[in-house]
Formats: sequence, C-alpha cells, structure tokens
Amino acid sequence: MATTSALRPVHYPRAAFCVTLLLVFLCGAVAGALVMNYGAHRGLHQTAFWTDPGKEISIHRLQRELDLTPAQTEQLKVLLDDFAHYYRDVLATGKRSIYKILNDEQKKKFDRLLNEPDAR
Repeated sequence: MATTSALRPVHYPRAAFCVTLLLVFLCGAVAGALVMNYGAHRGLHQTAFWTDPGKEISIHRLQRELDLTPAQTEQLKVLLDDFAHYYRDVLATGKRSIYKILNDEQKKKFDRLLNEPDAR
C-alpha cells in the first residue's frame, strides 16, 4: 500500500519550521514592498507645519476642524511663523555644535547624510 506525499510524516520538523517561518516573512516583505510602491508611503511624507506649504495646510485644517475666528487664525499664523524661526535657529545651532567636533572630511560626510532623503 503506497502512501501519498501529503500523508508522509515530516522527517525534519526544525527545518520545516524554519522554511515556513522564512516564507511567512518573505511574503510579508513582498506585500509591504508592493503596498509602499503603490503609494501608501505618501501619507508618511507629510509637509512639516513649520514650512510655508505645511503652514498653509496646518492653518486651513485647524480653521476647519476648530472653527477658528479670523482673529484666532491671524494669531495662529504669527505663532507658526515664530515657531518656524525658532526651529530653524535650533537646527542651525545644533549643526554648528556638531561641526565643532568634526574634521573636514567628517563635515563633508555629515552634510551628505543631512541631504539624503532617507535621513529626514
């Protein structure tokens, strides 16, 4: 009486477990890559509210969702401008502080790292 391969017991359970686990993770990685490739990542890259385009988006959204008065909207614009200046100052101060401890070659590499899209 011949047995079919589907009924045959697994001779290497540890190997079967590892292969199954590997296939599950590979399928997840492929599915994630496809989802990100077809535009799911766009929502992750929103414009920062301290930039001009981001500030306008933030102001319009807050106006709509909080039902701001015109006076409140003007105050919000001033606050976002102040925050943008503060944020740029903090970044510049931090960058200058880091430059002080780097040599010229490291400064070039640091600038390159700051300008990479993945670093943001």
